[in-house]
Amino acid sequence: MEEISTGTDPRVPAVKPDKPSHIEEVPPLFEATAIASAAVPEDAVVDKDLLCPICMQIIKDAFLTSCGHSFCYMCIITHLRNKSDCPCCSQFLTNNQLFPNFLLDKLLKKTSARQLSKTASPVELFRQALQQQGYGVTIKELDNLLSLLAEKKRKMEQEESERNMQILLDFLHCLRKQKVDELTEVQSDLQFIKEDINSVEKHRMDLYRARDRYSVKLRMLGDDSSTRKPWSSSTDKNSSGIVSSSLNIRGMAAGNLQNKKIDGKTQLSGHCSQRKDSLSGADSEAFNQSGLSVARKKRVHAQFNDLQECYLQKRRQLANQPHIKQESDKNVIHREGYNVGLADFQSVLSTFTQYSRLRVIAEVRLGDLFHSANIVSSIEFDRDDELFATAGVSRRIKVFDLSMVLNEPADVHCPVEEMSTRSKLSCLSWNKHWKNHIASSDYEGIVTVWDVKTRQSLMEYEEHEKRAWSVDFSRTDPSMLVSGSDDCKVKVWCTKQEASVLNIDMKANICCVKYNPGSSNYIAVGSADHHIHYYDLRNISSPLHVFSGHKKAVSYVKFLSETELASASTDSTLRLWDVKENLPLRTFKGHTNEKNFVGLTVNREYIACGSETNEVYVYHKEISKPVTWHRFGAQEMEDADEEGGGGGSHFISAVCWKSDSPTMLTANSQGTIKVLVLAA
Repeated sequence: MEEISTGTDPRVPAVKPDKPSHIEEVPPLFEATAIASAAVPEDAVVDKDLLCPICMQIIKDAFLTSCGHSFCYMCIITHLRNKSDCPCCSQFLTNNQLFPNFLLDKLLKKTSARQLSKTASPVELFRQALQQQGYGVTIKELDNLLSLLAEKKRKMEQEESERNMQILLDFLHCLRKQKVDELTEVQSDLQFIKEDINSVEKHRMDLYRARDRYSVKLRMLGDDSSTRKPWSSSTDKNSSGIVSSSLNIRGMAAGNLQNKKIDGKTQLSGHCSQRKDSLSGADSEAFNQSGLSVARKKRVHAQFNDLQECYLQKRRQLANQPHIKQESDKNVIHREGYNVGLADFQSVLSTFTQYSRLRVIAEVRLGDLFHSANIVSSIEFDRDDELFATAGVSRRIKVFDLSMVLNEPADVHCPVEEMSTRSKLSCLSWNKHWKNHIASSDYEGIVTVWDVKTRQSLMEYEEHEKRAWSVDFSRTDPSMLVSGSDDCKVKVWCTKQEASVLNIDMKANICCVKYNPGSSNYIAVGSADHHIHYYDLRNISSPLHVFSGHKKAVSYVKFLSETELASASTDSTLRLWDVKENLPLRTFKGHTNEKNFVGLTVNREYIACGSETNEVYVYHKEISKPVTWHRFGAQEMEDADEEGGGGGSHFISAVCWKSDSPTMLTANSQGTIKVLVLAA
């Protein structure tokens, strides 16, 4: 309260005797205001009587009671409506005993003016001074003030114009720089395209010449073979004629001559018919090739923007980083005159346009009389891609022979091996060195290593406290495996020991773990914290890198190579990362995945995943949109409706590529397994 009632602030204009020149410049209007403001000393303290005893604020519209106390008019009137006494001394009081306190009201107005002057701007002070009565201003003084204000206005307008022009100039300079950079980039791109067009045209002409040479050689070989056979038969006939009686020489000669004419005609007609057949076959083959070419061109135009970005990225990257060019030369087929980036892009273009659909080549239905739940949580090929295993909520690991599934048509295929478990299974991982060994993780947190041949468990690890979502064998060290669980722990196991070798405590649930295929020292961990943690197991105090970008839990991680890592999330996206450079490479969108684990599988060029729309999606690793997709047929949906399961809720639950092959295993939440193959 005391701060409110303090004296005037030093910022209030006042007369300063030590600067007489300033006094001359102050108009009388301002001078009068300053004198009025300085009437009360700055350090003067407002008496408590200036505060209303009811609201404890500076009195507003002061009224005096018959007992000598002052209040705000509204405060005392409101009080007397409830009580008929003075709030200070409790003496009897009515409305008729209230009187205006003019002197106090005048003092309070001065105090309020001083308080306002502390924060008021010069313009506000000037306006208040003009509104005050009793201070006359001459016309000459007003003219001087108007001139001063006009000059001030012109100066402010000029400064504002200069600022606006400077902002505009900065914008134009920035825009010019941006467009020059874009022009330079476009010119560079055009130079790349020009060079590549020349290289491709040259190589195409070489191919045409080679094709023409091969055609001529084939034609010559065909002509030689057709002329040699009748010539050899005629010489045989002549030799036989010489050995026979000389009396028949003339007759034999005439007969041979006639036979030669007939054989020549027959040969000519036969040769013409062969040419017609070959031409018709070539025409049909050319027609098929042209149709295939048109289809591939349509695929290019459908994804033109993504392909354009891929081409330019590869050309610019290799042009700006020569060391990458040297490394890439080892993996790309080199053609004379071809840039490495162009050769790399041609490989992408060829693989991308090679396939346009997924074709079903076999189907397995996991019908189980004793278990209505048939969700396949995991499906995996063995070391040699001869067997595949399935696991899920049915508490069974079923092993099938792929050749039997493909070659023996049947409604329900019987597994070649089967193992029962105590709990629902979440994940499988085949050992890539020991063919009969497979690891599983289940809903009770148990990690088990099985021998498929004997159908017995070799090792059981029960250290996880909650559901274990993922398990994976190392490709480089067959005795090592890693698992992740809802207990926020990653555990590394060795089949030669009964306890875990390493333990990594994390802050969120672990959804997936995967060894780097090139080393047993590195693992990728997908977590419910939306991140991927990449660890070096030789130093687990902190991850080598944390990849951020997903907006929900990371459900799967898979390595395409030692440097490329794919991840899936329930934010309906897949992402590709470079674990060597710690960079995000690409985001893939098209499928739907918001709550379920729908599977993820990779090979050298393609990434496949499931969708909650009961579809399988295939992406090329260089293109962000799907190459193709396959929807599980209507028959499964009808069966689900008959069982009361609600067909619309089914989803793809597991996928797995066959190594270096366009063949893929897919399974859905109803227990239907399909063997799909990429087709043109």
